[in-house]
This record gives sequence, C-alpha cells and structure tokens, in this order.
Amino acid sequence: MWGCKSSLKLLVFMVPLVLVSGIIVLSGVNGFNSYWTPSSLFSSYLFESNKDFVGQRVAGGTDNKQEALADDYNLNRSSSPALSVQAAIPVQPPLEISNNTKSHVIPQSSSSDSPSPTSSRIQHTYSSLDRLEASLRRARAEIGKVKTGNRTNDPDYVPQGPMYRNAAAFHRSYLEMEKLFKVYVYEEGEPPVFHNGPCKSIYSMEGNFIYQMENSQFRTRDPDKAHAYFLPMSITTMVHYIYVSDSHDWQPMKQTVKDYVGVIAGKYPYWNRSEGADHFMVACHDWGPAISGAVPELFGNSIRGLCNANTSEGFRPSKDVSIPEILLPSGTIDGLIGGPSASQRPILAFFAGGVHGPVRPILLEHWEGKDTDVQVHKYLPKGVSYYGMLKKSKYCICPSGYEVASPRMVEALYTGCVPVIVKDHYVAPFSDVLNWKSFSVEVSVKDIPNLKKILTGISTSQYIRMQRRGKQVRRHFEVSWPPKRYDVFHMILHSIWLRRLNLRVHAAAEF
Repeated sequence: MWGCKSSLKLLVFMVPLVLVSGIIVLSGVNGFNSYWTPSSLFSSYLFESNKDFVGQRVAGGTDNKQEALADDYNLNRSSSPALSVQAAIPVQPPLEISNNTKSHVIPQSSSSDSPSPTSSRIQHTYSSLDRLEASLRRARAEIGKVKTGNRTNDPDYVPQGPMYRNAAAFHRSYLEMEKLFKVYVYEEGEPPVFHNGPCKSIYSMEGNFIYQMENSQFRTRDPDKAHAYFLPMSITTMVHYIYVSDSHDWQPMKQTVKDYVGVIAGKYPYWNRSEGADHFMVACHDWGPAISGAVPELFGNSIRGLCNANTSEGFRPSKDVSIPEILLPSGTIDGLIGGPSASQRPILAFFAGGVHGPVRPILLEHWEGKDTDVQVHKYLPKGVSYYGMLKKSKYCICPSGYEVASPRMVEALYTGCVPVIVKDHYVAPFSDVLNWKSFSVEVSVKDIPNLKKILTGISTSQYIRMQRRGKQVRRHFEVSWPPKRYDVFHMILHSIWLRRLNLRVHAAAEF
C-alpha cells in the first residue's frame, strides 16, 4: 500500500514527530512562528483588467485570508470522486481558458514590472526571481496570442473538440509548461510521512504524484531556478502513522505540518518571500483541507492540490487545484481501461456503494430495488462484478459520500460509462481545461427522484457523443509508469502551472 516503487523504503518503526523535531533542532529553528509569520513585505492580492494577459495575484498580503479550520471540522470519510485553459484565464473561480472570457492582469509598470536597461542611466541588476517572472510574462503572452481554431503540430496528441473550453489555448499552455516550468522539491523530511505515499488505495494519487514529481524532468535541484516549490508530504501516511484511531485528535498531524513548514521557512528564503503562495502540496485524504489549516498561509495562500475539492470547506478554485481520486487495486491501470460500445450496454444507470453522507441515502431511498433500468445497490449480490456492471451500463451514478471526492468519476471514464455527477459544492478535476458538461451529466440532489426521466430524455445520438468524448479525455486521467504526456500527472502539474501563471512574486528588495 505504501510506496509506488521498490526504491521507496518504509521506515515503519520510526516516530515521525520525533524525526521532524530532530530536523528542527539540526536546522537551528527556535520556533516555527518566528520564521514564517505574516509580514508587510508584500502587497495584497490584486486583480486588474488588461486585454493582453492572464489574471494575476501578487504574492503576499493578508486580505480575505482563510482562517485555519476548527478542530471539530467534519472529517468523515467519503467513498465516490471541473477549472479551464483559454487564451486568457479569468479571475473569477474556476480559472478558465475559454473562447470568450476577457483576460486580466495587474497593470504593468515599465519601472517595476518590465524594467529596461536603456530607459535609465542607472545599471539594473536582475535577480533570478526577476528572470523567472520575465519568463512567465513571456509565457502568458504566448498563450494570449492563441486564436480559437489554431492548431500546433504535436506528435503525441492535439487537443480538439467540445470537451475542451479552448483546445488551442490549452495546447499552447501545455507546450509552454513543458518548455519552461521548473519545480523545486524540498528534500527535508523522512519517509514514510514525507517523500512517500500510498499508490494502490483510493488515495493513490498522493503517492503517485510525489514519486513522479521527484523523478520528473520538471524537477530542478536549484531552488533559485524554480517557479514553484513542492512540499512532499502525505496526509494519508500522517493519518496512518501519527493519528491514534478513534481519538479524534488531529493536533499531532497538524503540528507535523506546522513544524515542517517551520523548517522550510527557517532554512530557505522562498516561503517567506511569497508567504507560501508559490508553494504547493497534494492531498487525497478527506482530512487534507483541515490539516492544511494548521498553517494559515498554507491554507489561504498556497496552491493546494486536493481530491476533496469542496468550495463549502475552503477550496478556492482561483488558487487551489482539484485532482481526481483514483483507485488502483494493483497499483496500475492494467485491466481497468476499456468497455463495450454504446449499443452493448443494456443497463441505463448503475450505482453500488455504502450508505454514508447526505446524498446516498436519498439515492437509495428512491431507487434501490425499484427499477431494473436504474440499478442502485448498497451491496452487489455475490458473484456480480463491480467493474462488469460499470461496463454494462450507459450511465454511472457518482454521488457524494461523506465528502465530495470519490473514484467513481474516473472509474466511469475508464470503462466507457458516462458519469452522472450528483454532488454539491464540487469543483471537478481539470475543469480549468475540460468542459465536463460535454461528456458527463450533472444532476442536482433535489432531482434524484427524476433521475430516470432525466437520463431517458437524453437522445441516443447525444449519449453516443458523450461516451465518445469521455473516451477521448480519458487519457487525462490515466496513471502511467513512467508518466506520459497529457496523462493525469501532467494534467495535475498543468493545473499548478496555470495558478503559478496567475501569480507575480516580488522580491523583498523592491519594497
């Protein structure tokens, strides 16, 4: 369960908190707050309009900062799981790259944002940060030049079709990411809590992303050349190794995160420089949002890649990233991909799963055992294959459990079943790029009694189109070893890239 490759050794007898404390002592950190507490070095987040560039926020500042979540935050577990790329990314969440959205930018200043050595007799010395920000401005300009319908040659894949909000702009943004984006992975911390994570459970994207990021071409060993900084910690392993079962005490896990950020902020200048805004984490465990609240800057400023992308629980699409929850029973997608054609699927709709959370009881009340076309089960009969049922069904129902995240949306796409999303306050993965309405069906909780009427009201031709589109975007959710272009690892990284494009970091010397 723990670790994606044999090279990730587990230290099962270690005490994570002791190790973190040891790191702090070795680093000479006298107190966490003394190294990263909010300062007045940076201005507040700003959004201004400009027709040429992507919307931005300036690193630093504290206006409208999210407070850390209370200890009695609802952290129960779910069972089942859309931001966009266009020629310009809007400032309103979710970030989008669509065909008709105006672009935004902070007003550019020739003296501070685009300095020219020829405009003054004073010789300017440009820092590594200046050069990084200049490269991002050029990337934004390249994306902004893209016109709808433009096509760039690509040997692997050329995005096109209504599944994308703006296929051409997404393609250009992706190519700019491949050419430019560099991530520094902090080496502090020891497995299994750091640099490690699960790769077979429903939380598999934690371990998979950590391992792939640490072995990626996007990784740089020089932090001065990095556009973003990755905190390689696994919330799932914290729950496994630190949390005392049934104690309801999350403080040791929160303290681990707090201490780790304290070490990073005390040893390097990058966290304090941006107040964490160019740093990111990934978490698929439902407790990820709450545990990130241990550090107000991590919760309120940093890019959080979360499976539990619930806007009612502090997820902010303008800076956070929704990542898919993917169950990999064997650690790979072998045997999970594929299914019969649309005409070979006799079941209209299917769901099987535990009854927890507010939505599923309603679904089972109205449909369990009531209709052979809409097959809703608490538990499947003995000998009936779950994946077999997915492959026999036209539509696969994906309701919330305790939380909004679940692997069902990806399972549906893997097997050629059209997802039926029944969730409130959920931001679907990669919806800054993908137009989920073109290959899935959204049903509100109040319309659960009308589920059959809604699905039978979709014409056969429209259903076939949705299924075909789902098969095309499936590549963006596939877990590959090694990673392949446009797969789930690269799509998560692209979502992080977009948010870094929306950020402008100032060095303290500018103020």
